[in-house]
Amino acid sequence: MITPPRKFLFQMSSILLVGTAILFSDSCSKTSKADAEATKAPDAPTVAVAQATIEDLSRGLVLTAEFKPYQEVDLMAKVAGYVKQINVDVGDRVSEGQVLAILEIPEMADDRARAQAAIDRSQAEVARAQDQVRQAESSHEIAHLTFTRLSDVSKQKPGLIAQQEIDDAHGKDLIAEAQVSGAKSNLAAAQEQVHVNDAELQRIKTLFDYTKVTAPFTGVVTKRYADKGSMIQAGTSSSSQAMPLVRLSQNSLLRLILPVPESAVPTIHLGQQVDVSVPTLKRSFPGKVERFSDKLSLATRTMDTEVDVTNPSLVIIPGMYAEVDLSLDSRRGVLVVPVPAVDVGSDESSGQVAVVTPQNQIEMRKVQIGLQTSTRVEIRSGLKEGDLVVVGSRSGLQSGQEVKPKITAMAASSQ
Repeated sequence: MITPPRKFLFQMSSILLVGTAILFSDSCSKTSKADAEATKAPDAPTVAVAQATIEDLSRGLVLTAEFKPYQEVDLMAKVAGYVKQINVDVGDRVSEGQVLAILEIPEMADDRARAQAAIDRSQAEVARAQDQVRQAESSHEIAHLTFTRLSDVSKQKPGLIAQQEIDDAHGKDLIAEAQVSGAKSNLAAAQEQVHVNDAELQRIKTLFDYTKVTAPFTGVVTKRYADKGSMIQAGTSSSSQAMPLVRLSQNSLLRLILPVPESAVPTIHLGQQVDVSVPTLKRSFPGKVERFSDKLSLATRTMDTEVDVTNPSLVIIPGMYAEVDLSLDSRRGVLVVPVPAVDVGSDESSGQVAVVTPQNQIEMRKVQIGLQTSTRVEIRSGLKEGDLVVVGSRSGLQSGQEVKPKITAMAASSQ
């Protein structure tokens, strides 16, 4: 056997040691690289943000009501009679004072003629009484003159004329004077009778005027009860069973009666402008608060509030439903953020928001809250215009955490 030289063995050992060292070094470098990759920080999460902006903010209350005519009345006849003529039908638009129907009452013409005859008779009585006054005054003048002359002669020549004759003349003078007073009284009575008969004639003429049924206001005929020839009873009391002629509605101006809840009553005031939406027409109309009951219903805890809506083209039909947006509170030019961006505190006047700083880091801030609506919250302090606030879930976010902000569609739609 040939034994290798010792030098050769030593060289081989050196080569093996160097190879082992290289392999060990390479393995260590790979392990260190893997550990470094494992300990590297994860990517920053993306969060939805909205920008704090300056806007006009208002809080409203939507109430539903039914349109009613501003005025509506069943027109009755004041006197009983037959319908001689009816000039309108359902849907006709009429003006104030327009004749809608005419009644026929034959006996009323006789009553008017009788009243006129009574006036003529009383005027004749006045003329006769005036003649009687003049006759009585003439008789009194003669009797008084006779008494005066006899009295003067008796004073100048006592005993010439018997006292009995003077007394008779005096008596005739007094009787004639009384007759003048009686004639004047008869004249006054005859004149008063003329006034009475004239008043009766005027009453009949007034009743005759009631045979023409006129429109008390401009409106629309919504119902017709009678036809030509119908017998109409006089509608002189609410307990009568008299049949109306037509029903008239004033639709150019409509009213809405809103049940305003107790919490919103302090914000209601006369002249308040409201927005009235009519879903059937898919249109909105301006309205105004014109009157309210100023009293809460004990059953519903609401106050009846009436809103008037002009309807000159009659596009709105009474009976349609409308949604009225009552503005309860408003702010102009205030800083607002979306509602999901704020965690409201227990006192509802403070809260907390997650702000994304210019370095894209989370910062938790306390804020003071003002007016709130269904989509926006007023921020009184703690933010400034342009700040980015997180509107998504904030449960996993911490102060100082790096994030990637992304403007949401919610924020874009509010611009």
